[in-house]
Amino acid sequence: MTEAGAKARQAADSPAMDRLARVGLVCRGVLYGLIGVLAVQIAFGDGGREADKSGAISTVASLPFGAVILWVMVVGFAALTLWQASEAIFGAHELKDRAEAAGRVVVYAFVCTALLTMLLTHETASDDQRTQDLTGKLLDLPAGQVLVGAIGLGVVALGVYWLRYGVKKEFRKELRPMPRRAGSVMDRLGLAGYLARGLIAGLAGVFLVQAAVTFDPDKAGGIDATLRAFADTPAGPWLLAVVALGLLLFAGYCFGEARWRRT
Repeated sequence: MTEAGAKARQAADSPAMDRLARVGLVCRGVLYGLIGVLAVQIAFGDGGREADKSGAISTVASLPFGAVILWVMVVGFAALTLWQASEAIFGAHELKDRAEAAGRVVVYAFVCTALLTMLLTHETASDDQRTQDLTGKLLDLPAGQVLVGAIGLGVVALGVYWLRYGVKKEFRKELRPMPRRAGSVMDRLGLAGYLARGLIAGLAGVFLVQAAVTFDPDKAGGIDATLRAFADTPAGPWLLAVVALGLLLFAGYCFGEARWRRT
């Protein structure tokens, strides 16, 4: 490792970065909690904002001292981005672990950008619109249908992975040893949360495959469109309410993760 790399790794492992990353995990929990609340409102006919990251950010912005909270979230997600970038580049893990860390870098950087956009322009595009715009651009490429279809299958596979991750409680390997009662609570929160995330990702992947097959980017959708689709099933709004509850429980897991996560 070069001297510059060693210094970067040392900075990423510093106590200050550890504390900031834990602030970021709390912010992550706030984001998922708000998405869960918005989804519950949609399930019972009182949803005005999109149940996605943009809707959650808009909700925070409307609160008293919302701008202050958003700046704290920018710092938190920036810390998460740097932490996961360090894991992807320097982490002594398997290739799969590095790939997962790289994926988180993209997600956290995206959230950080959305937060800054809201702070600087007071508006942010919905996840659904961004997904449809990107899908349309990909479909216009040579072999675009194949590419979008492959991405859709990859998202479905991610959903299946999260379902297995939750059922097998593989998230425990990311957590430090904890008291038995705390471990039991985290097991339940992680199981419910990853099951909900897996269902959402799986259905979002199906939408992408449909967009590829029909050559229609409007068939694709972000978190909001996917959550609303649960309400259109024979189970009605109650299935959406169950998935929303899973997101709320995952928010609780994120708060516990801020205390017990290995960094």
